[in-house]
Amino acid sequence: MGKLSESMRKVIELLPLQFRILFRQFLLRVVDLEALSVQADVPRFLGQFASILIFISLCAAAGPLVVGERLASLPEAYLSFAWGGEQTLISGLILVIGLVIVITWDSTFPDRRDVMVLAPLPVRARTILIAKVAASASLLGLTILTLNFATGIAWPFLLGSHHESAWGYLQSFAAYWLTMIAASTFLYCAVLTVQGFTALVLPRRIFLGFSAFLQLAAFGIFLSAFFLQPSITTPAQMEAAGNHWVAWSPSFWFLGLFNQLNGTLPRELRWLALRAWVGLVIVMTGAVASLLLCYLRTMRRTVEEPDLVPGARGWRWTPRFGSRLDTAIVLFSLRSLMRSRQHRVAMAFYLAVICSIALWWLRVELAIATPVALSEEFLTATMIMMSLGVFGLRSVFSLPISLHANWMLRATQLCSSEKYVNATRKVLLFLAVGPLWIISALLALDFRPWSHVAVHLVLLALLGWVFVEVSLVNFYKVPFTCSYLPGKVHMQVVFWCFLFLLVIFGMVSAEIELPWLGDRVRSGAMIAFVVSVGLGILEFNRRRAKSAVLYFEELPAEVITTLGLVWVRPSEQRTTAMNGKLRPF
Repeated sequence: MGKLSESMRKVIELLPLQFRILFRQFLLRVVDLEALSVQADVPRFLGQFASILIFISLCAAAGPLVVGERLASLPEAYLSFAWGGEQTLISGLILVIGLVIVITWDSTFPDRRDVMVLAPLPVRARTILIAKVAASASLLGLTILTLNFATGIAWPFLLGSHHESAWGYLQSFAAYWLTMIAASTFLYCAVLTVQGFTALVLPRRIFLGFSAFLQLAAFGIFLSAFFLQPSITTPAQMEAAGNHWVAWSPSFWFLGLFNQLNGTLPRELRWLALRAWVGLVIVMTGAVASLLLCYLRTMRRTVEEPDLVPGARGWRWTPRFGSRLDTAIVLFSLRSLMRSRQHRVAMAFYLAVICSIALWWLRVELAIATPVALSEEFLTATMIMMSLGVFGLRSVFSLPISLHANWMLRATQLCSSEKYVNATRKVLLFLAVGPLWIISALLALDFRPWSHVAVHLVLLALLGWVFVEVSLVNFYKVPFTCSYLPGKVHMQVVFWCFLFLLVIFGMVSAEIELPWLGDRVRSGAMIAFVVSVGLGILEFNRRRAKSAVLYFEELPAEVITTLGLVWVRPSEQRTTAMNGKLRPF
């Protein structure tokens, strides 16, 4: 192991010094450093997300190990299981790579800071370009490796065991990893092509605004395609007429590419692999062309053209949300979500999941000719949507919009902390509970009877209020104004615990609620119980908020280490030892 690390170090030292320095800086800038606390542990933060992907890979690898041997003697069942597993793995990889690409949306192209800092230095533009591409490729490679940590061994072992040749496992192993790398490269180059040519065509200030919509649209497309695309597990289903998903979905193209490399693709489906090869060549050519043109032409625009321009003057009307403080904080939060890239990305993750659930139910309802009765699945979906919206917005509050401007908020703190907590409560109610309740109400139009739907909507609104009160416990800061301290919690544990508890809560609450909707007494008891829980947490938050102090810097807890060297008078040794307060040294 020591010889291997020594060899890698010697190879790295052969690279130019400028490239090594720029590569390290660009790789660390994957996380927005201006939004972090001064004592943030960035490597630990990234390691926690990598451990989440490794855990997903371990769970996905259990399928072929457990089920594969049972289906060895059933050719049709084995074929369906193998093709379904391959499609799920490729679709999941495309989803994760898409999320990583959107999170690092502007990391490959030069920004104003790069140009202002590096332009006066004797650094060539091609060195900056290669360093940025290498940093992005390293992050994507790490994502591919961790997400396929176990599946890249288990699935080729299952698929290779049915080859007639002795080299079947090696062929499946090579086909698996080549397909995953090709699918990731296709998606990465496709996004770079769209970004690059958009930056070339549009002026910079228009491009910055349009790029935000492209970012959100890409997020929604990746997640919606993953949740909405059908599961096709046999070649016969792919050959069926009218199957437009197979023809236009890249995940099915690369499924055909994998089976072509593995030697298991039917002759009738060779056009799928051909589309994968042609698409890969086209997007790689477009990405290289857009990057070269952007670094030759766009870097000068970055300095010459302003990023922001003054807004047009004239009459403007702003809505009121209560007092002036409430209105200011609500509008400040709304504009922070709309104008800040990192906040849009963080919130888009939760919104895309919510929209995917809503679109799935909309597709189900459009396929139903007549109204149907409420089901546990619909109740579970709406509760999950509501909880994701509230707690997702609450988690986005932890990222600051601009730490350099926090002095203004500190200097203008003329009201008590309780009023700031009340204003934050209104932000969550107006921006999370209200829109999600309206979406749930529109989705519930095709369900009957109306009395059951009305009771569920009332309960959903009350549960949203309870979620708001829970999220405000010990939250004594203004949204988007406190630095973020990543690495202070075990993110990989919190992520899975929250997801598990969320699903369990939705299923259990829906199972309890559905039989009680038709009984007025039980429905009233459910509403009264939720109201009492909400009032209790509300009173707890109000009492704590009266003595709370707003904070703007997230700092780790101080740990004081003592040696225990306490001198005690001889006359007091016996008394203090008996009381257990001090021990004689």
